[in-house]
Amino acid sequence: MPLLDAATKVRENAYAPYSRFKVGAAIRTASGAVYSGCNVENVAYPEGTCAEAGAIAAMVAAGETRIAEVCVIADSPSPVPPCGGCRQKLAEFAAQDVQVTLCTTDGKALTMTVAELLPGVFSAAHMERT
Repeated sequence: MPLLDAATKVRENAYAPYSRFKVGAAIRTASGAVYSGCNVENVAYPEGTCAEAGAIAAMVAAGETRIAEVCVIADSPSPVPPCGGCRQKLAEFAAQDVQVTLCTTDGKALTMTVAELLPGVFSAAHMERT
């Protein structure tokens, strides 16, 4: 299944009664499997979950840990990038050159790499001692 199709389909399941801003995300892993997620809001806003985080959780629950490609879609005037937290989550499981395609429901798209989304990424290498 193409990633855009998977992200578009799961976006319809988003639980967004407060913002009405539905987001869908799909990731393809190194094995070729596709996992998707949608945003899930909560009346206590900080307790919600982003679409990208949901897709990553589904991937990890299935026993995979390497992202090969990402697609995110929202009904916005321009392609909407992942929030800062999701950028860090993507960088945890994706190489810096992995492509992230950001789409709108009316057909606009922007493709960036994980490195472009999160320059100066905090990584496990920062935790090593010399």
